[in-house]
Amino acid sequence: MGCCESSFLRGHDSDHKINYNGKNNNNNNNSSSRLPQASNGPAQPSYGTDSLGAAAGGVPYFSEFSLAELKAATNNFSSDFIVSESGEKAPNVVYKGRLQNDTNRRWIAIKKFAKLAWPNPKQFADEAWGVGKLRHKRLANLIGYCCDGDERLLVAEYMPNDTLAKHLFHWENQTIEWAMRLRVALFIAEALDYCSSEGRPLYHDLNAYRVLFDENGDPRLSCFGLMKNSRDGKSYSTNLAYTPPEYLRNGRVTPESVIFSFGTVLLDLLSGKHIPPSHALDMIRGKNILLLMDSHLEGNFSTEEATVVFDLASRCLQYEPRERPNTKDLVATLAPLQNKSDVPSYVMLGIPKHEEGPPTPQHPLSPMGDACSRMDLTAIHQILVMTHYKDDEGTNELSFQEWTQQMRDMLEARKRGDVAFRDKDFKTAIECYSQFIDVGTMVSPTVYARRSLCHLLCDQPDAALRDAMQAQCVYPDWSTAFYMQAVALAKLDMHKDAADMLNEAAALEEKKQRGGKGS
Repeated sequence: MGCCESSFLRGHDSDHKINYNGKNNNNNNNSSSRLPQASNGPAQPSYGTDSLGAAAGGVPYFSEFSLAELKAATNNFSSDFIVSESGEKAPNVVYKGRLQNDTNRRWIAIKKFAKLAWPNPKQFADEAWGVGKLRHKRLANLIGYCCDGDERLLVAEYMPNDTLAKHLFHWENQTIEWAMRLRVALFIAEALDYCSSEGRPLYHDLNAYRVLFDENGDPRLSCFGLMKNSRDGKSYSTNLAYTPPEYLRNGRVTPESVIFSFGTVLLDLLSGKHIPPSHALDMIRGKNILLLMDSHLEGNFSTEEATVVFDLASRCLQYEPRERPNTKDLVATLAPLQNKSDVPSYVMLGIPKHEEGPPTPQHPLSPMGDACSRMDLTAIHQILVMTHYKDDEGTNELSFQEWTQQMRDMLEARKRGDVAFRDKDFKTAIECYSQFIDVGTMVSPTVYARRSLCHLLCDQPDAALRDAMQAQCVYPDWSTAFYMQAVALAKLDMHKDAADMLNEAAALEEKKQRGGKGS
């Protein structure tokens, strides 16, 4: 058990919320209705099999959820969990939540429709199942729905890094660089092309709020736009200046209408502003495209590439639908413009790298286990401070002769380390604890665990793993040593080993609760 002799050492306004909506019967607890994964589209990230019914190598199967499950996931639809609101014209709300029985602790997005938006539950379910068949890495995929009385809800993958609108119009630290804007355009074109190839060419109210960024900073198209806000509701809630002209004439969305809306998104990417298409077309025809470019780019873009994108936007915005390109034309035009393909999206967006914590084990978790499963170093620090040295009892038996001046100096070094650890001066804590450890007269698993956490907080996961393993060598059945190894392994991207270690730690805790020895 564990890895003491392991090979591991060898080797706010609403604009600032994530807007999933766009601009702004059967109580089945077992979620037994499942769709097989679609084989179309690139392979999905592997989540393993979990309570959401995910098959290895893909996003969860589409399924029906009970209202009770979704209430529990959102703390009874608490306002603290709201990530998007549409306003009075389309009073639908999107929440984030976590299903109570999901072993991977994955966040989900839940769109709650207005009362009586879809009076016919079968019609809503049929629409949801149609969208739920789609599976593609360029989509924020739909993974379920709920029909319960008057309640109508959709459940999708949660995208944690805001919308294109936020990054373009309301950015705080940096604007989106040119190469990333080209990537966004291509990825959304690929999403639309996939949907079209799968017989779902209609997308309602495509705009910068429908483009979401996942944990890696990659842009994805919200699946919620593949369904209207209500059975008889409008397909566009944006200003009429941005609405396809044919929709104004007959009130119907067509595949060509979607292309028109894509053209408005291209204008957003080029200008960094929401410019009415008619105004932009006048400037394009007048060869004033450089005046349209986002000034925040400070000239850091290719004029040739920008000209190609402006030309594509102009074609998308043609008054006559038949004169607009199709989705394959969009992809064919944008794909050759891509550069910096080796640079991850999160780098270009200037957001932190996503760090995946180890999956929650099958055994019940203590506060320490829960903090480690979430890789919450602040919570781990608080727990170690409160626990103090109670777990060291019995690990050291000192004779009277060993209480020398050297011993007192060593304990003083530990005391200084404890003060620094409590005050979050982690570099000083490492130095003091190292003085204590180097003397070697007294061995403390708690000191190793504390120094391990200090190394993690100083971005030194290799050293953290070594200390956690040493803590286990001193106290072989100490769950904290296993938990600290799990966090260090996850930091080193050894997620399977981290999950195994987390399970071992939880098993030790469970054993102690049943009366066995451990912590």
